[in-house]
Amino acid sequence: MLSLNTLRILCTSRALLHHSWLMTKRQSVYTTVTRAAHCMFTSFPKKDTWHSNKDINALGKEKKPIYSTYPASSIRKYCTGQVKLNCWNCKQPLDKTPAFFCMSCKVIQPPEEDASYFKIMDCDFTFTLDTQKLQKRYLQLQRSLHPDNFSQKSVKEQEYSESHSALVNKAYQTLLKPLSRGLYMLELEGVHTEEGTDSGADSGFLMELMEINEAVDEARTPEDANKIGQDTKGKLAVLTEAIDAALLEGELQAAKALLAQMKYYANIEEKVKEKLSEFMSFPP
Repeated sequence: MLSLNTLRILCTSRALLHHSWLMTKRQSVYTTVTRAAHCMFTSFPKKDTWHSNKDINALGKEKKPIYSTYPASSIRKYCTGQVKLNCWNCKQPLDKTPAFFCMSCKVIQPPEEDASYFKIMDCDFTFTLDTQKLQKRYLQLQRSLHPDNFSQKSVKEQEYSESHSALVNKAYQTLLKPLSRGLYMLELEGVHTEEGTDSGADSGFLMELMEINEAVDEARTPEDANKIGQDTKGKLAVLTEAIDAALLEGELQAAKALLAQMKYYANIEEKVKEKLSEFMSFPP
C-alpha cells in the first residue's frame, strides 16, 4: 500500500492539472487527511474531486538542493568502494573516475561500463539538472573522443574512442529529456517500468487525454494547435516540479506514477508539433 506522503504527492499533482485548482484556498487539516485517505482506493483522484492546499508557486520549493554528483540513497554503490584504476598504457594511477584520458601519457582509456550517466556527464543527480551545462559537457566530450581524432592511433584506441563516443551520446540523449531522465533515475534506484502498461491511470484521466487528443485532431488553425500546445507545456511543467519533489523525498512509487502521466502529455506535445508541421506544409 502506498504511503500517505506518496498519496499526497499523487493527489496534489493530479489536482494541479485542472484549472479549478487555481481557484481553491487552503483546506483544513481534516479535509486534507480525509481526501488523502480517499485516494488510497484509486490510483489517481477523479476530475475535480481533489484540491491541493498548497500554493502552486511554492510546490517543491521547500526541498533542499542536491550538490552531490551522485544519488544519496540505494545507488551509493555507484560512487563508493571503487577500485583505483591504472592506465592500461603507462600503468600510472588514474586521477579520477570515469577517466577518459590518462593525465600522465594522455592515452584514451577504456570506458567504465558501471559508471552512471550522471557521472559521465558530470551532472548533479537531480531531476531538474542544468541542461545547458549538460549540452556543453556533451560537446566537449564529443570533440575530444570523436573517432576521427583516433584514425592514426592503435586499433585499441580506436575501439575505445568508438565505445566512449556511443556511450556519451546515449548518456546525453537519456538525460536531456525529463521523461527519459526520470525513468533512468528510477532505474538506478531499482524501480523498473513496464512498457505499454496503463495500470496506474484511472478512467477519468484517460478520458481527459482522449479529449485532448481529439482536440488536436480537430484543430483547424495553427492558433488552435498552439493553444493546446501551451496548455500541455504548462501541465508538463507542473509534473516536472511534482516529480522532482517526489524523487527528493524518496517517494519512488509516486515519481513512477507521475512519470507515467508525463509520458502521456509528452506524446500529446509531439502530436501538436506534428499538427503544426502539417499546417506549415498545407496551410488551411
